[in-house]
Amino acid sequence: MNETPNTTTVIDRLSAPAPALVVGTLAWVIATAVVLLSGDRWSGALPICYAGIGVGFLGYSLFWLQRRAARKGSRGAQQGAGLL
Repeated sequence: MNETPNTTTVIDRLSAPAPALVVGTLAWVIATAVVLLSGDRWSGALPICYAGIGVGFLGYSLFWLQRRAARKGSRGAQQGAGLL
């Protein structure tokens, strides 16, 4: 009855960068679709949407490279932050 939740798994799940990167990039993709469908009304926001998608892909690729290096055991790879 007095079970305490395992806070380590909760913290690991909430601090994992991959879901935030994927959700953020998907939000920019949706925003781009809305801007494209709205016509000329918000056409000035289109480059910002493209930049958001690009930054999202860049962030996820850097995360992926660091995770791969950490799993391979590279000395220069960052440890922690949900990389393993």
